[in-house]
Amino acid sequence: MAYTSQHIAPAGILSAVQHFFASIGNALVLAAEANPRMKRVQALQRLSDAQLAERGIKREDIVRVVFRDVLYL
Repeated sequence: MAYTSQHIAPAGILSAVQHFFASIGNALVLAAEANPRMKRVQALQRLSDAQLAERGIKREDIVRVVFRDVLYL
């Protein structure tokens, strides 16, 4: 015979703080993903290696090419 138990921790101040910081983190991720440069990176990543070669870009250089004026890579 198997026994199971379910423990639900009471929601307290620690849980509220955790949810607060999680929501800030989620907002930062959404903001980063909405960045036009990130959309450009994603579009280039969807291309084949042959298509990238036509543009003179290697797959490992996509981020460097898109962010070259900002990150000085």
